[in-house]
Amino acid sequence: MHARVLRYLDEVVRRGSIRRAAEHLHVAPTAINRQILELEAELGAPLFDRIQKRLHLTPLGEMVLAHVRQTLREHEALQARVAEIKGARRGMVTIATTSGLAGALMPSLVHDFRQHQPGIVVRVADLPVDGIVAAVEQGDADLGLGYDLPEVAAFRVVASRDWSIGAVVAPGHPLAAQPSAMLAECAGYPLILPAPSLSIRALVDDAFARQSIDIMPVVESTSVVLIQRLVATGAGVALLNPLDVMEERARGAVVFVPLRDAGLQRQALRLVARGRGPLTPSAALMADAVAAALAGLFR
Repeated sequence: MHARVLRYLDEVVRRGSIRRAAEHLHVAPTAINRQILELEAELGAPLFDRIQKRLHLTPLGEMVLAHVRQTLREHEALQARVAEIKGARRGMVTIATTSGLAGALMPSLVHDFRQHQPGIVVRVADLPVDGIVAAVEQGDADLGLGYDLPEVAAFRVVASRDWSIGAVVAPGHPLAAQPSAMLAECAGYPLILPAPSLSIRALVDDAFARQSIDIMPVVESTSVVLIQRLVATGAGVALLNPLDVMEERARGAVVFVPLRDAGLQRQALRLVARGRGPLTPSAALMADAVAAALAGLFR
């Protein structure tokens, strides 16, 4: 950021000669001499008196040297501040996601992210799928995370993982002791299902329809939290993916039982960003954190 002449001048004074300064700085003596001569020409007066092959600062030189050293100190302080900011990774990132993911995946992910990046403010927007798409398209969110997000030409997929749907039951439920279950078995119990407006419901309905199984849920809801809590009370069987009930499984509140029906579609979870332009450093760090979390979950 500063002309080389500043360091050259400082080093010449410290070493007492151009030759010694050049040796210390690993540059040619002629380069240092030329820079000093140019500065003297610009100021219109000499900075040094050359006495018996040694350089002695003139009164003007003393004044210039004070300015040079103050400038170099300020520059070093700036460099230290820049290094501090880089180390802290300061900034802000906004991620738009669904209410289910905001309650299931994001708490632990945001906590871990903040432990590693305390200088970054994380904003999580709880939105429906069309709201996620709009937020990313319009630049209100850096990243969008959701299931079965529509194909949008302006988006690029940053990370993804597909999840299998399974039966979610209370620990004492008959299905809880089984290593896997069939849809037909689940239909024999009261079903607590995601509302038709949620993407997972279309996969569930399609799976039952292909097996010609008629179902009549006892509860439908857009709230995954409500479904989780009803299941935990023993009110019935829910059909969700393992990520939806990650926290409840960890606490032992519910049991996830994989389905072994052939051809059961998987739910696609995608992290997207705008296709044009790079991510901000903060958003790139969050994208890496989400990708790592998705890759590591239930490995």
